[in-house]
Amino acid sequence: MTKTKRNAALLAASAFVLGLTAPLSASASTTGAPAPLDWAKCEGSGLDPRQQCATVEVPLDHADPGGRKIGIAVSRIPSENPRARRGALLLIPGGPGGSSLNNPSGKGQKLPQEVRDAYDLIGFDPRGVGRSAPVTCGLDHADLATSELRPWPAPDGSITKNLTTAQRLSDACARNGGELIRHLSTADNARDIDRVRAALGERRLSAWGVSYGTYVGAVYSQLFPRRTDRLVLDSNDDPDHTRVARAWLAGHEQGVEDTFPEFAKWASAPGNPDRLADTAQEVRPLFLDLAAKLDRDPIPWPGANPQELNGNVLRQTMLDSLYAPSRFPGLAQLILAARRGTVPPAPAGPPDSVLQNVTAVGAGTLCNDVAWPRSAAVYEEGVARSRTKYPLTAGMPRNAMVCAAWPFPPKEPPVRITDRGPSNILLIQNERDVATPLSGALKLRHALGGRATMVTVNSTGHDAYLANGNECGDRTVSHYLATGERPARDTYCG
Repeated sequence: MTKTKRNAALLAASAFVLGLTAPLSASASTTGAPAPLDWAKCEGSGLDPRQQCATVEVPLDHADPGGRKIGIAVSRIPSENPRARRGALLLIPGGPGGSSLNNPSGKGQKLPQEVRDAYDLIGFDPRGVGRSAPVTCGLDHADLATSELRPWPAPDGSITKNLTTAQRLSDACARNGGELIRHLSTADNARDIDRVRAALGERRLSAWGVSYGTYVGAVYSQLFPRRTDRLVLDSNDDPDHTRVARAWLAGHEQGVEDTFPEFAKWASAPGNPDRLADTAQEVRPLFLDLAAKLDRDPIPWPGANPQELNGNVLRQTMLDSLYAPSRFPGLAQLILAARRGTVPPAPAGPPDSVLQNVTAVGAGTLCNDVAWPRSAAVYEEGVARSRTKYPLTAGMPRNAMVCAAWPFPPKEPPVRITDRGPSNILLIQNERDVATPLSGALKLRHALGGRATMVTVNSTGHDAYLANGNECGDRTVSHYLATGERPARDTYCG
């Protein structure tokens, strides 16, 4: 596998996953002068020939800056007009477990010319990912199935199997993850970013963070407010410091409810070759009935993981397919096939080696950021309520994932996002986003107060800017990156 394909696989796979008594000092990440970066040609094919790669040395444990070091792989494409150059724009990936190492050659080239003139485009593999001291939990192939990593309850609502799976996965991570798996957290990612900023020789850093990258960007702006320049946070995570990823998982309830009606309208449109029903109102009960039928009578699916189409695999496919309208046909085709008692060819996925890496980083980060409840009763009660109110997600967003059995306590409290710091943040958010719903994004907007302005986009899908948004939202963000001018108040792009 080429490096280009590997990083693309990391980005795809990251969609599968999701004691100190006081926070570590933010200044710990800049102890000592950074070594000059040794830029060289990046490995892999299909990259922009201008893209260069280097390694930034950071502490494994930022509380012990003189201790063991690890390398953070970084990349750049320099400003296309040095006379217009403002600084560096860091592309912060989603995940946890995503990579932006090849993004300067990829989505970075979608940026308008004035933005590419203003910045060096910087990508990186976060700690534990890809070329940055990669970690693995050494899981069995069956445990890499998305419907296993996402904690879908049994058809009757039982979570007994989920608790067993959580214990098995956490035991494997503790056994195979090495010392680094205990030092994967959002705060550590933010401190690594400040090391990257210093190594680049930048006094301040601009960034475009997407999905989980919005939380990383918000935490960075909280720990290092005076080292931020222009920040764009795109498809925004709920910043609730008491729950962190538990709130992100719970957000799928509302995200699906916001987005499924768009699928239903599309799937009932006349002339659609993958039409499921005559009216949008028929699509929801049709889906729920089919999922229940597959709970009782799964269809063998050779080559898939698991090798059957059951109700939870259909539900997981639905959730994945609501990330972008371009994925709607695949979901409709699966539904049509299943209603005939057949299945399409098994979907291609990232190789197990990539899934192992992404899963380990996701588990370590989500479980180290905040302590999850250990009581089965907490999850049983949440799942029961959720199944009743949100039948499309069948209790999954309130269920016990690997963190319910995580053996390591958090090393520090989660970072609380506040309105203290410069007013230089622009949030962009689609109204209908299955992964980071508008309701959670509004909580980040509230937490940031006067530091931020928000652009809400009348569009469907995850990732708004230059992806699933609209021209108005794209223009607003591009103008801010190029000029520093934001809307005077929160804005709606219809």
